Amino acid sequence: MSTLQGKVVLAAGGSRGAARGIALACGAAGATVYVAARSARNGPKAADGAPGTIEDTAEQVTARGGKGIAVRADLGEEAQVAALFRRIEEEQGRLDVMANGTWGPNVMAEWARPFWELSPQLWPQTLNTVGACWMTSVYAMRMMMRAKRGVIAHVTDNYYVPDGDLSEAGPHPNPSAWRGQILHDLGHECLNRLIFGMSKYTRKYNVAVVGLNPGFMRTERVLMSMTNDNVKKQFRFDLSETVEYIGRAVVALAGDADAVKKSGKLLWVCDLAKEYGFTDTDGRYIPRFDPKAPMQAFPC
Repeated sequence: MSTLQGKVVLAAGGSRGAARGIALACGAAGATVYVAARSARNGPKAADGAPGTIEDTAEQVTARGGKGIAVRADLGEEAQVAALFRRIEEEQGRLDVMANGTWGPNVMAEWARPFWELSPQLWPQTLNTVGACWMTSVYAMRMMMRAKRGVIAHVTDNYYVPDGDLSEAGPHPNPSAWRGQILHDLGHECLNRLIFGMSKYTRKYNVAVVGLNPGFMRTERVLMSMTNDNVKKQFRFDLSETVEYIGRAVVALAGDADAVKKSGKLLWVCDLAKEYGFTDTDGRYIPRFDPKAPMQAFPC
């Protein structure tokens, strides 16, 4: 794996999920990692009881050999985003990687409902998620363009979910194929178009803007929902990957002097694993999620 000694990373949404995995992998590579999110030890807990705080992740980054710095911030609020980037500028004078894994609306709990029956807070939460993508990219680019280097990576989702059945989710040649739930679909489609559009402006500054497509990640909320072997079998938990798999993809991109050639693309983590030669934490190469693949043993 690449070394990120001396590099500065922002893991946006890093209290849990993909952004936490990105923070840990970058920490293991020696980076200074700012872990920014709303979930903090002295703040309100997640409504569904999902574990994870910015302090937890920052401490784990430091334990891996990097330097973790926890910053509580609502990344959908511009004043808080501006303050976060001002702090990074003052303390480090640079930003090499901005990896955004924020996602606000918990659509999983209401996946099968028609749009007119969805909880009203899901709509503003979706807009807030798109706003976080926009604002973290804007402020990151203002720092990176001066240095004429950098990677901006947004975690996205391009899995097709026919008839909304999550157990049948799989890859599709059309990145805009139906993702199975209206706000899940809309949010990620917005992210993908922003990635594509931003890349038109950033290449001349040697800044890569990419989307990263993971597989079935063992996030905190996924682990909470895998309550028995029947559920695990239904959703193909045997094909899942750790959140650090996508983290290693970010490390690889950050260490690639030619990463700008990938700007504007929606990249599959498993394809980057083949290209750069990294594996998941258990040493396995995890291919694209395919619900029709032969059954394997459940991961521990």
